[in-house]
Amino acid sequence: MSSPARWVPFRREAGPKPPPPARGIRMKRAGTTWWGKRWVEALERMAPDDAGRLARGRTYARAGRTHDLEVKPGLVVARVTGSQPKPYKVILTLARLDDATWAKAIAAMAKRAKFAAELLAGRMPDDIDSAFQNAGASLFPERPEDLTTACSCPDWVNPCKHVAATHYVLGEALDKDPFLLFELRGRTRAQVIEALRAARAGAAPGKRTGAGKATPCDKDAPPIATVTLAKMAARDFDAWREPPPALDVALEPPAARAALLTQLGEPPGWGEERSPAELLGPLIRAASERAREIAMAEGAPPSTAVRHAAIVKSRNDPGS
Repeated sequence: MSSPARWVPFRREAGPKPPPPARGIRMKRAGTTWWGKRWVEALERMAPDDAGRLARGRTYARAGRTHDLEVKPGLVVARVTGSQPKPYKVILTLARLDDATWAKAIAAMAKRAKFAAELLAGRMPDDIDSAFQNAGASLFPERPEDLTTACSCPDWVNPCKHVAATHYVLGEALDKDPFLLFELRGRTRAQVIEALRAARAGAAPGKRTGAGKATPCDKDAPPIATVTLAKMAARDFDAWREPPPALDVALEPPAARAALLTQLGEPPGWGEERSPAELLGPLIRAASERAREIAMAEGAPPSTAVRHAAIVKSRNDPGS
């Protein structure tokens, strides 16, 4: 009978620490968005009394010691080069939401146009978690069982600095692409967008395939209406049959701020600590608001509706 296994304290071998690999992911700053911050807070809740270990994890993340990061539904796998020649393997597991929960969350999101607008712009709506809470869940890891971690290093403390480094690197990745959080919960970006569009249109996702080809699900759909054009003289082709309605143009603020800058991310060679969206977003917002003020100010040129009404009047009353 073999003797019971005993834990042997880990002793670092003498010599310099291996340098970070060239393919290492160098984190600049994690948690720059509210959703990225929520992800970082999940790690800090796991180690509320070990700020030093988390700080060492951030140092590893900034140095580029995390590499070969792979994100799958419910699973994150990465390698971290530490004090030993062989990198450590880190695994983060996030509980996947079941189909029923996703269906309820999608239905709740579809009721609000703001959610679709911001998600299509690459942003996470501020109150999106309310849609998941209505389904009895949360998009973010809230409970200890929502997020489990493992590392091949001999450190018995969880989270170790290698887990922390991976968590911070993923937090920065989530800042740039919030759809990674959906993927961790079991749905890809394409699946979420398709389901959201279908729910807003009142149809089940996936009913049509290809260039409008109907599937057997559409056999009871009403026939497509056709239009038959009557004979018309050439001189009457561009004549108004009846006065068109006046156009009412409203200039509204955008649903998502700096959406294009957020989608483009940081250009090559960007050296600022803040992202382009953080740095230039307020300037673009101020310019946009000033342009709207000028357009809506009294004494401005006639609106599109007024000009359109004048054109209609001149067509219908040549003597005016």
